[in-house]
Amino acid sequence: MEILEVKDLSFKYPKCDKNTLNEISFSINKGEINVLCGATGSGKSTLLRMLKRELEPLGEKKGKLLFNGVPLDSLDERSAVSKIGFVMQKPEQQIVTDKVWHELAFGLENLNVPESDISRRVAEMASYFGIGPWYDKSVSVLSGGQKQLLNLAAVLVMQPELLILDEPTAQLDPIAAADFIATLKRLNQDFGLTIIIAEHRLEELVPICDRLLVMDNGKLIANDSPKKVIRQLKNRSDFLICMPSAARIYAELSDDDDCPLTVRDGGYFIRANFLNDISHIDTAEKNTSTEIALEFKDVYFRYEKNGRDILNGLDMTVKRGEIYCILGENGSGKTTTLNVSSGLAKAYSGNVRIFGKKIKDYKNRSLYNKCLAMLPQDVQTVFLRNTVREEFEDSGTDINKLPFEAAHLLDKHPYDLSGGEQQLVALAKILAAEPKLLLLDEPTKGLDASAKKKIIEVIKSLSEGGMTIVIVTHDVEFAALCSDRCAMFFNGKIVSSGSPEKFFSENNFYTTAASRMTRGYYENAVTVESVIELCRKNGKR
Repeated sequence: MEILEVKDLSFKYPKCDKNTLNEISFSINKGEINVLCGATGSGKSTLLRMLKRELEPLGEKKGKLLFNGVPLDSLDERSAVSKIGFVMQKPEQQIVTDKVWHELAFGLENLNVPESDISRRVAEMASYFGIGPWYDKSVSVLSGGQKQLLNLAAVLVMQPELLILDEPTAQLDPIAAADFIATLKRLNQDFGLTIIIAEHRLEELVPICDRLLVMDNGKLIANDSPKKVIRQLKNRSDFLICMPSAARIYAELSDDDDCPLTVRDGGYFIRANFLNDISHIDTAEKNTSTEIALEFKDVYFRYEKNGRDILNGLDMTVKRGEIYCILGENGSGKTTTLNVSSGLAKAYSGNVRIFGKKIKDYKNRSLYNKCLAMLPQDVQTVFLRNTVREEFEDSGTDINKLPFEAAHLLDKHPYDLSGGEQQLVALAKILAAEPKLLLLDEPTKGLDASAKKKIIEVIKSLSEGGMTIVIVTHDVEFAALCSDRCAMFFNGKIVSSGSPEKFFSENNFYTTAASRMTRGYYENAVTVESVIELCRKNGKR
């Protein structure tokens, strides 16, 4: 039975010549998990917001939206608010109260639900999600994963029939993201909850979804089961690159109809079809400079005088020209390390040196004069002007030398860009400062796979030119492809580090799907590309 029907939906933002959505038609059945994917700026977020009346953007709309057979515009306010739930990409944008318990109750209070019913429903939801241990805490002390789980619980306590999620795992570490997706699957199985989710991280989502909807330039180009869509778009590299690792390996190496989607099935596919006489690929280490670009020695930092140490005796050395990726759970001290490196936060003990000079000895903002630049996690803080063109003019960015196509963005307000487009524009603006040391905090957040590939090319090119790049990321696939060295943060210090091949081959959870798929069969295959290369070198059985 259909819960949602979209008929010939088109939408155009004010003062724009081109439609963001073009004649989109599809229907969603009750109890389905539907994954919406597509390139950055393809219209995914706009489409999702059109499905939630309170979040519908201003602009020119054509077509029909029906919820349980009723036009969305005709729904009574209570049904519109409670029956369609929405979880945003950034947890902080959705949290409106100071305490966890109040956040859970807030929506019900606004619906004038009786107090006894609120208490019952909040208690039940807190128990289901395991929120009890932090029920009385301030939301400000929660980790990113906890905040997003709280958002989900606060929406579900209103008992929606349709749950819409816009890149909800974008700011979560791999373990927290996997847990969040597992929770969605459990909700679907336990309650028959209908889910529509837009994501760029599709490794865990595609295998559990019923339908895969693919957008391209504002149009819906595919809508079917994952295996059928992958076969249909198998020859489109821009689509295939965002699919699960098992599907990408299959698409390169096989022509049969049984496409694997999970790590388990991908492992079966490789072992059943390819030999392993050659078990590993010899990788040459990059010749980096002996000069140290960034050095931490026994560094301690805390945000509050009587609070816990966020950096706890941190020792870290990054060489000039190196691409150094920092991974670890939310709250482990990764972003704090970048803040201390950039001078935004000051350690209370230990030494921080940049190109051999103590950070405190950089006077009169000389640290930021063609020496160090940082792209923060919230890239909107970088934007100061009303158009992208003005942003580039202010920073001295050469529009003709941008590493991505930006002509269609120049006259837009930076806040009107998609999350991925904001990342690319902010990076271009930061690079105009010509830093020797570049700090990037989650640079692939909100980016589709094609844009990530472009970012990797830019980062590697900068490194080859002598720039040192330190990256905080939750994207293990990205780190495996671009880094020279990876480090695992835990409790404010580094607990392990090494080349991507060594680092991801030894980890069980902070590792790539390719590594998990081939472990025990191939030795150091941590990327899809390396798995495909080994399969071809070994040949078929």
